[in-house]
This record gives sequence, structure tokens and C-alpha cells, in this order.
Amino acid sequence: MSAHLEEWLNLALRWAHVITGVAWIGTSFYFNWLNGRLEPPGKPEFGVAGELWSVHGGGFYRVVKYTVAPGELPRTLHWFKWEAYATWLTGLGLLVLVYYLSAASFLVPSEGAPARPSAGAAIALGVGTLVVSWLVYDALCRSPLASRPLVLGATLLSLGTALAWELSRLLSARAAYIHVGAAIGTIMAANVLMVIIPAQQEMVAALRAGRTPDAARGKQGALRSLHNNYLTLPVLFIMVSSHYPGTYGHPLNWAILAGLALVGVMTRHWFNLRNQGRGRQNVWLLPAAACGLVALALVTAPRVPRGRANGTDAASFADVRVIVARRCAACHSSAPTAPGIPAAPLGVLLDTPDQIRANAPRILAAAVDAQTMPLGNLTGMTPEERELLGRWIRGGANLP
Repeated sequence: MSAHLEEWLNLALRWAHVITGVAWIGTSFYFNWLNGRLEPPGKPEFGVAGELWSVHGGGFYRVVKYTVAPGELPRTLHWFKWEAYATWLTGLGLLVLVYYLSAASFLVPSEGAPARPSAGAAIALGVGTLVVSWLVYDALCRSPLASRPLVLGATLLSLGTALAWELSRLLSARAAYIHVGAAIGTIMAANVLMVIIPAQQEMVAALRAGRTPDAARGKQGALRSLHNNYLTLPVLFIMVSSHYPGTYGHPLNWAILAGLALVGVMTRHWFNLRNQGRGRQNVWLLPAAACGLVALALVTAPRVPRGRANGTDAASFADVRVIVARRCAACHSSAPTAPGIPAAPLGVLLDTPDQIRANAPRILAAAVDAQTMPLGNLTGMTPEERELLGRWIRGGANLP
């Protein structure tokens, strides 16, 4: 595949992934908000559990929810499933294109990692993670734990943290985060495909046949839908995590991810309670989540070596430019030479002294503090070179 074609395929898949993800998460948020805002109908109607009036776009809307179903099913019944399927398929396409077709650069960890599987083994691990994550989650949801939501939630968080820890040992830091996100996305999409939609299909079929729907399947569908709602904010962070090397590049990246996931779940929980009219009683959840975010920011703050924070012992730019040319320019150039890199990642160019100085904060964050660049350390940047870059940047990033 040519570099130009790969770049445009990446763009198309990423754009489609964002579009379908917005549609899926939007419907999830809307229906959870709707269920929490339903009120008894102003005029009692047989079989109606609640109604909601709203105004939007110059029109008034009345939404009615039935206790079970209307007396007669409408000719047209809208389903919400294709958003989930399309989001998962485009995400899988991105996973293959970015991480599996360029496994040596993006998937396999750099030398010196606790374990360094081959490209094939790393791909097998990634695919297996998606399958096993769904099987374990589904088994837990069908176990007696399903009736104990707090215990089930704590169990799932613990297992997710363990997965993040194990993947951070076996895959590159970025790939570990993305595969945790892919596992969550697989669980969410499989919930729709394997549980939620079949439960709704059974309900419709039962009504058309004149029999009572299976209430147990409906409860399972509702449980999985609620889980999907709580998982949205953690998975949204993982989708953009590649832009924040201070998280996935930290030595405790697995714990940072677990902490951010917990912050997301707490935030989502407050919104759900607010939709039910219980937001004021539980408003402490938002400050607690904010404090958690601040704590994580403090934990991940880079440690500046003593005696160098004020610019003493600064390095020579001549040495810096040699390091950049040897270790960084293969990707971050107007004409990249690294395989699978058609254009400079994030548009960061390091061809000229002015470009190097302008991007000094990014170099410090990714190559010195988080040490996530170069990707997989394929160009072999040494600890001494990272230290020299850090001295030059902290010394003011001065040019001759």
C-alpha cells in the first residue's frame, strides 16, 4: 500500500469512526436522559408509563413511553443499532491499519521492555484481548453478580486495571491504551448485538404473536445499556489518549488509566443521577471527580533534575540538532523516510532550528519525560541523548 493511500484510508476511517461514535454516544446519552426525565402523563392513558414534552429547532415534541408496548405496533419502528456496529467496524479498521500493519513501529514495545513479543505474537495478543474481554464480561453479567451492581462494577474495574497492567508490559504504551479502549468498545458493541437488540426483537415478536415478553431478557438488555452508558467517558478518553504522552508514557500508566476511567464513571454517574432529579443530593461527585483529575495531573508531573530547572548546565544546540537528525527526522520531516509514515505525525516538523525550538515543549513531553518517542525507539535514542535534550530545553531552548 502506498504511503499516500494509507494516509487517506487512515483519514477516512478515523473520520467515519468519529462520526458514527458521536451518533452512537449521542443516542445513548439521549435515551438515558429521556428515561430519567419522564413524568406521569398529564391525562392518564392506558398503558402509558410516562411522557416528556420538549422544544427544539422550532418545534414541540411529545415523547411517550409505554409500560410494556402500545396496543398495536406501528408500521414503522425505528431501531438504534447501526451506529454501534459502524463505530466498532471503523475502530477495528483503524486498529488493523495503524497498529497491525505497522506492528514493528506502533504495537511492539521498545527494547528494554519487560517482554518484547514478535509482531505476530503481539497481533495475536491484541485480537485475543478483544475476544476474551467480551467472554469474561458476558459471563460475569450472567452470573449472580448481576444482581449486585456495586460488586459487579468493582470487579469489572479491577479486571480492567489488571488488563491495562498486563498489556502495558507486553505492548507499546500507546498500543496498550488503545487495546484497553478496543476491548471496552468490543464489549459495548457486543452488548448491542448479542443482548440488547435480541431482547428487543424478542419483545416485538412476542407482542406480534400475542404472548407475554420475557421480562428477564428485557432486564438483561437494560443492564447492558446502562453499562454502555457508564463506559462512554472512559472510552472517549482512550480515543484521544495518543495526544497525551504524559498519561500512557508514565511508568504507572496502567494505574493512571484506571484513575481516569474512575473519574469518567463518577462524572457519568452524577449526570445520570441529575437526570433522575437527584443531582443536588449527590453534587459532591463532580468535585470528587475534579479532585481525582488534579491528583492524577500532580502524580504524572515530570520530575525536573536538581540544578537544571533554572537553566544551568544547558546543552549545546549543535548536539541537539545531531540527535534530532539521527533519531527524530525519519518521521518528523517534510519528507519522512520511516516506513508507514506518509507525513509527519501531528504535523510536527523538525527540519530547521526554528522548527526544533518551536516544538521544544512537545519534544520534552514525549521524548524526555514520557519517553514514548521515537515510536518503539526504532531509531535507538539513548538515555544520555534524552537527558541532553532535556537540559537544552529546560535551559531555555536557545539557538546559536
